[in-house]
Parts: sequence; C-alpha cells; structure tokens
Amino acid sequence: MRESVLEVPGARLRHFVRGAGPVLVLVSGGHGDAGVTDALADRLADRYTVVTYDRRGLSGSPVEEPERTTVPVHADDVSRLLAALTPEPALVFGSSLGGLVALEFAIRHPGQARAVVAHEPAAVQLLPEPERSSAVRDLLGAQEAFGTRGVDAALRRFARFAGIDPTDREPDAPTRARGPEQVRNAEFLLRHDVSALRGHLLDLAALRGSGVRVVPGVGENSGRLWPRRCGELLAAELGVACEGFPGGHNGYAFRPRATAERLHEVLSGPGA
Repeated sequence: MRESVLEVPGARLRHFVRGAGPVLVLVSGGHGDAGVTDALADRLADRYTVVTYDRRGLSGSPVEEPERTTVPVHADDVSRLLAALTPEPALVFGSSLGGLVALEFAIRHPGQARAVVAHEPAAVQLLPEPERSSAVRDLLGAQEAFGTRGVDAALRRFARFAGIDPTDREPDAPTRARGPEQVRNAEFLLRHDVSALRGHLLDLAALRGSGVRVVPGVGENSGRLWPRRCGELLAAELGVACEGFPGGHNGYAFRPRATAERLHEVLSGPGA
C-alpha cells in the first residue's frame, strides 16, 4: 500500500493506493476516514487498484476554510484525486454521504466515471413528504444534540436513524478504538458536512444524461429506514435495478468480506 498527499484548492488529501487492476475509489460515509474502508479495500485489492482517502476536513486531510465545504467540493476532490492517479475512467463506490458525493461526481465529471455505486446515498430530496421532513429533523436533531450534549449524544442519534447495529458484523471485521482523531472527524461532520448534505440538491436530469452507469444499492438489513428509501427511490428515478448489499447502512465497514464479493459481482455483472 502506498500513502500519498495531494494538494488541492483549499485542502490536502491524504490517500492510499493498493492492489492492481481497474481503479476503484472508495468514499466513506459519515465521519469515516480512509481507515474505515481498509478491510474492504484489502479484500478488493486482488482485482482492483483500490484508492481510499480521507475526505477534506478528516484525519490527514486538513482544510483551510471548513465552512466552504460542500458536496460539489467533495466531488471535485474525487476528480482531482483521480486525475493525479489515472487517465482512464474509474469505478467509484460511496455510501451515505459518500454515496451522495459519488453521484455528484458522476454529474460533474462524467468523463472520469466508468461506473458509480451509490449505497444508501443521503439524498433527502428524493423522499416524499412527510418522510423528507422527518429525515431533515433527524439530521437537525443530531446537530442540535452535538451543540447541547456533545459528540456522543449526536452519534447516538445518527445510529438510531441510520439503523447502525454494531453486532451485525463479520466475526473478523476490525473494530477501531475511538481516539481524538475520530472525535475531531465527528465534530467536522456535525459542524459542516451535515449542513452541506441537508442543503444539497442532486440534478437528476444531469445524472440521467451523464452516460455514467449508476448503480443504487441498499443494505439487506436496513429495514424501512430513510437512508434505504433514498437508495430505492434513486433506482426508481433512474429506472434501474436497486442492488442489495450485505448488512445494514454500515455494511461496507461491518461486513467487508461479503461486501467485497457483492461489489465485484455488481461491477463485473451485466451492464459493466
């Protein structure tokens, strides 16, 4: 595995490259840095050149003006990262906020995208009322809990509305002890990325016209929670199948072995 840092406007992106084959970028959700996708990346590296990275504002990717961080800025970061690594169109897998970033990347930089898999993308605009208002209240509630009671209270709110079940995991899935860096990452998410997510609107017409193969995905154990609904509704908007993935909303981190196999099936199957 090779670690590097790329200078981009307003930030530095720490990223990691491993494996060989078609380039595949993994975009974490929430406050997850590159380490959250390590286990998944390791299980894909025999078939892909896997790129993982810390989104701007997280861990090894410091940002100069955090308040200017938006979903399009994150999408442009993916573009700049890929431009530095390969001249060929790449594969992108993103989950939750990462799924929203992946979709925006397909819209803004279709020539760099071979296929995008958006796992339960946090696109609240897709939800009909009253589900949309309920989802926005969930996000605002997490930010309010952070402001009044701190990071732990906010993350508990996230875990409830995203249905995150830490027991729904493979026996050998790694666990990470939470340190100061993860706390700072959560603070950045709650101060900046959640607001960016709430205010973002996908241009669905541009996504349909991008020519990029877009694969919406949902966790098989996600129940009827709104992040899953976003994935299902995206598939309906695009007129494509919604693919099931192991585990719940955090299946890519809790079930990396099964997710790697399922992701390879999706990327190499019909329409690839």
